[in-house]
Amino acid sequence: MPAKSPRTSKSPSPETITFKEEQWLKEKSKKLSGGECQRIKLASELHKEGSIYVLDEPTTGMHKADTAHLLEIINKLVDGGNTVIVIEHNMDVVRNADWVIDLGPEGGSKGGTIMFEGTPKELLSATRSLTSAYLRN
Repeated sequence: MPAKSPRTSKSPSPETITFKEEQWLKEKSKKLSGGECQRIKLASELHKEGSIYVLDEPTTGMHKADTAHLLEIINKLVDGGNTVIVIEHNMDVVRNADWVIDLGPEGGSKGGTIMFEGTPKELLSATRSLTSAYLRN
């Protein structure tokens, strides 16, 4: 079981997730791509605690600034006692993770093997993981 989040920044409590942030999530969800549909669900769940969320590629189609905003909200959920599991190829999301499970070595029928499990910092030196090379760049 991974250790408690090593975050050192002072993240606001989940109660400080603002109306503006909820509106941002809802606005970004109007086009209804797969990731954006997830953001609708996330917007309606922001004030809960002790929940588990599974997000499948939530940054697909997002601008880098929007990805950063989504990561802030995910961090607030985690800091508020929730668990967030993200399936993602975006390296900014991987860098932000508390724990990474890298499957590979490729996709589809050539994948499914755990190539790495640990922190993003540990992933940087992983030799079996293709993701480690992308994370270093």
